[in-house]
Amino acid sequence: MIAKFLIIAALLTILFMLGSAFYYMMRDQGKGKRTVRRLSWRVGLSVALLLMIMLALRLGWIQPGSSGPIRYPEPVTDSVGD
Repeated sequence: MIAKFLIIAALLTILFMLGSAFYYMMRDQGKGKRTVRRLSWRVGLSVALLLMIMLALRLGWIQPGSSGPIRYPEPVTDSVGD
């Protein structure tokens, strides 16, 4: 449960960084370095989130949503003439 909370918190932080980068891009008109710094943080956090998800899957802290490909049951046939 803690791993899921951390993933959601990281996603919200990444979205916040993206929004703040957009804000500073509009405010500074491309003359400041704040936009680049925010986007750099966003990329770093995204990589860290990916690594955290891979580690959590490997350690069994989180489980994937499905257990594999969809398998349909065999069709039932009636053999009346036997």
